[in-house]
Amino acid sequence: MRLDLRLYALIDPEHAGGRDILELARLAAEGGATIVQLRDKRSTIRGMVEHARHIKTVLAPFGVPFLINDRVDVALACGADGVHLGQDDMKAEDARRLLARSSIIGLSIKAIAEAEEAPVELLDYVGIGGVFATSSKDNPASPIGTAGLARIVEAVRRRAPNLPACAIAGITFDNAAETIAAGADGVAVISAISLQSDPRAAAQKLRAIVDSALGKRRCR
Repeated sequence: MRLDLRLYALIDPEHAGGRDILELARLAAEGGATIVQLRDKRSTIRGMVEHARHIKTVLAPFGVPFLINDRVDVALACGADGVHLGQDDMKAEDARRLLARSSIIGLSIKAIAEAEEAPVELLDYVGIGGVFATSSKDNPASPIGTAGLARIVEAVRRRAPNLPACAIAGITFDNAAETIAAGADGVAVISAISLQSDPRAAAQKLRAIVDSALGKRRCR
């Protein structure tokens, strides 16, 4: 089944706006998030596993896939639905050996060369970016913009026409539709949900923007 990436909510304790991460995960799912990822760069492994188990329990009533950023070991320990890997993390080939066959594996791609080398046959989706500037991640590379996003999506689709792709970094209410028009199947966000005064309403608004943009793209 093709993975639904329309609204990919990243939950990060460092960028939670003072809210409990379990509450954020619940509000994001209630607002229409189609996938949730725990991104935790500071906690101990034990702490991350504990957080992940609680988030998994919170998300269970919504049927939303739950992924772990970077850490295959944490995903295994907490029984997550899969992992999202960066270019410097464990190789997708090794992650696929360790995880269940049904586990989701996503990969970050920020250049055409990476798109051309990615093991697309092992992946369930790719996250492309950073598209725009963001304060949620220390990224020394310049934003690729929607033109760069479109080129990388095209490179991915030449090799894997049906592989879903989401846009990452700096996505807001104002630019989400642009990323869909450029070829993304959804948006991955932190601040656009977590740092809003009403995260549930923010998720609902983003989901509506993405759904509308996808509808317009299908009609072209």
